[in-house]
Amino acid sequence: MKLPIVAYGDPVLKRVAKDIEPTEFPDLKQLIADMFETMYAARGVGLAAPQIGRSIRLFVVDAMPFGDEEPDLKNFKKVFINAHIVEETGEKWPFNEGCLSIPDIREDIYRCSNIVISYFDENWEHHEESFKGMAARIIQHEYDHTDGKLFTDYLSPLRKRMLQNRLNDISRGAVKVEYKMKFPTVKKGR
Repeated sequence: MKLPIVAYGDPVLKRVAKDIEPTEFPDLKQLIADMFETMYAARGVGLAAPQIGRSIRLFVVDAMPFGDEEPDLKNFKKVFINAHIVEETGEKWPFNEGCLSIPDIREDIYRCSNIVISYFDENWEHHEESFKGMAARIIQHEYDHTDGKLFTDYLSPLRKRMLQNRLNDISRGAVKVEYKMKFPTVKKGR
């Protein structure tokens, strides 16, 4: 089922998400399937639970669209539960990032080129893995969502002020998107 993606300005996007236990979510496999379906419908490469209104440490990624540039990403589809970045290293490099919760805004964001992350997969198997390049970037972006951070938080105060009217428009629903969204300042029944 395609779920609505919450837009910039919703408080859930600024909240640090909580770790979960397997017994808390008997429908977790369905939630993960719904998140992938929602992400694909919105043409994204990652989606975090806070973006669908759930303040839990869960995100999904599928980096296949970057497979032509980095062949390792052709089959890079993963689920991250209770993820915690252990280490970020390497030179910071820019990439023009966007976000499904902040449609029509893209900005160059600098991130470390290498990460080590500890997480559980959809079968509750624990992993501690290293990732580099675009895989590391996608993971860092989605991981930030579980820490209550958005890519706009990395912008200079001046750049963020310059974007403020567009960000406010997104909160009010004054943006065209081809996927379902939930806007924080739009009253129900309108």
